[in-house]
Amino acid sequence: QVQLVESGGGLVQPGGSLRLSCAASGFIFKAYTMSWYRQGPGPERELVARVPIFDGKPTYADSVKGRFTIFRDNNKNTVYLQMDDLKAEDTDVYYCHARGDISSIAYWGQGTQVTVSS
Repeated sequence: QVQLVESGGGLVQPGGSLRLSCAASGFIFKAYTMSWYRQGPGPERELVARVPIFDGKPTYADSVKGRFTIFRDNNKNTVYLQMDDLKAEDTDVYYCHARGDISSIAYWGQGTQVTVSS
């Protein structure tokens, strides 16, 4: 059974930090590109950050460049999102996403709420 379990969300003041974790199981983690999305104001979720297989070069949304860092630990089947210098506009539900590089099969986590407020 495939599972993506996010954790680490919560309430933080502007300028603060949070680290999100996504623990994966039920598929070959190292063969999947891992990403973090957030719901955003529109109907589609927006990509926040992505890390390819083999620890390739990550990509980031312009709005989070220089503040967020995505990294993966293939030994722990976990992907992380380190969020620093958080702003009110980062408030959202954050989702973990996995997509197979060969199969293109995709999975979503259940989401974790991040609230940035004083």
